[in-house]
Amino acid sequence: MSDVLPTFDDVRAAADRLAGRILRTPLLRHRLLDEIAGATVLVKPEPLQRTGSFKLRGATNAALLLDAAARRGGIVTHSSGNHGQACAAAAHMLGMKATVAMPTDAPAIKVAATRRWGAEIIAYDRHGVDRDALAETLAAERGATIIPPFDHAHVIAGQGTVALELIEDAAALGLVPDAVAICTGGGGLTAGCVLALEALVPEAEVWAVEPEGWDDTKRSLEAGRRVANSVTGSPLCDSLLSKQPGALTFPINHRHLAGCAVVSEAEVFRAMRFAFEHLKVVVEPGGAVALAAVLAGKVAGRGGVVGIVVSGGNVDPAVFARALAA
Repeated sequence: MSDVLPTFDDVRAAADRLAGRILRTPLLRHRLLDEIAGATVLVKPEPLQRTGSFKLRGATNAALLLDAAARRGGIVTHSSGNHGQACAAAAHMLGMKATVAMPTDAPAIKVAATRRWGAEIIAYDRHGVDRDALAETLAAERGATIIPPFDHAHVIAGQGTVALELIEDAAALGLVPDAVAICTGGGGLTAGCVLALEALVPEAEVWAVEPEGWDDTKRSLEAGRRVANSVTGSPLCDSLLSKQPGALTFPINHRHLAGCAVVSEAEVFRAMRFAFEHLKVVVEPGGAVALAAVLAGKVAGRGGVVGIVVSGGNVDPAVFARALAA
């Protein structure tokens, strides 16, 4: 994998490459959300994406850029679910084999969905196994190519198509984002969106949003270098439990992010319930943190236009029931 940072041109190329292979998700609005935020709020609902999250964008872009020899070897990744499912779907689309290492505590719904795409699942202990080393071993055994969840130029570029679509569809409504809130784990989605926003709407504030106990991006921004998580926080937002920001994602995010908001479990559940009741979208905990930050006033609207990336909807039914009952 190249250590050269991707650019906005890479995001543009990814959008062309992905046309017809992914869904262009719509923008959603609701009067109550505008009232709570004190702004015009545009929600980008990636739970409506094929495989139920934005991850299909980056995984498919990376898979499409593999040459014929690499495709014959197949792909390997590690994931708690959404990226694994996306890699499995991309491999299925292109007639490749996929092997996905998934932690033993991954939501059953995500494991089952990944397996349905035909992937081989390798279970591992999230806290006792080096997932990067495991992926390297699996790739070597199979002659496969690793497509990591976030720290990969082609993955980052593919994720950036989320913001590119948001900007273009907002412009069609005569609107320009003043701020955009993005769910952040390892930072791939955030970095890709930063590339699009700094190129097309450089004055917009971009906010990373993380769950309590997994605020490595916030602490890294404050330190000016990558800082690891203690990995002792709640596992509720399973899709955002990265150990630290990526070597590629952090330099991009560090140069442009306005800040990082951190939300509680209660605020996440409130956002999940709000999305279900008012936007009619099912959202998983990790996919709800950006909406949670706006609802809690942690990303301020200031009377302007605020974009929210709701990043995924692959939620365990029992967890969703907890959100609705909270």
